[in-house]
Amino acid sequence: MEIKDFIQNFAEQLDDTEAEALTPETEFRNLDDWSSLAALSVIAMVDEEYGISIASDTFKNAKTIQDLFDQINK
Repeated sequence: MEIKDFIQNFAEQLDDTEAEALTPETEFRNLDDWSSLAALSVIAMVDEEYGISIASDTFKNAKTIQDLFDQINK
């Protein structure tokens, strides 16, 4: 899996943010359209696309898209 593919999948969970606006260093909680619904959508996407369940503590501790990507790749 490559980070650019993960960013594309991540962006698809958001209403108004395009993948081109995101980088691995993006602090996703600072995005205008980040919400608890977006968080649930990202968690579900990771489970569906990558077959990985993210622990709530892991998700809470992630600050950037890269942080999430790294956890999925462990």
